Amino acid sequence: MSTQTQTTDAFSTYKQNVQKYFENISKITPQYFQSITYLQEECFKACEKTINSSVSLQQEFAKKTGISTEIPASAKTAIVDANKQFVQASTLGNQFVKTTIDATVQNMKTFNDNVNAYVELNKNIIQNWITPFTQKN
Repeated sequence: MSTQTQTTDAFSTYKQNVQKYFENISKITPQYFQSITYLQEECFKACEKTINSSVSLQQEFAKKTGISTEIPASAKTAIVDANKQFVQASTLGNQFVKTTIDATVQNMKTFNDNVNAYVELNKNIIQNWITPFTQKN
């Protein structure tokens, strides 16, 4: 049986609770992202399946009723070109978002690398402020 010294120091209590909080977040965050990824995949599948089913139903209706589905070459070209533009815009937008996220990650890494230096600077400032008021032995 191990015994841990219980402290009532406010800062120790705070640090222990913050550590527990971030340990918990570290455990649940990957599960959260995995669940979101699965949800996104299912939504994509549902949209694709719904659209394909709708088109198949309309195609079957047109065939059984004898409705012509021929379109002029210029209309087909316009549709294909519009879709290419949409796909290209979507790709560029996704690249922009990814670049922004990557830059933010790099900024956070830089911040994390510099936190200790910032704390040390503040310790020195505090020490300089309180030195005139401390007793010398």
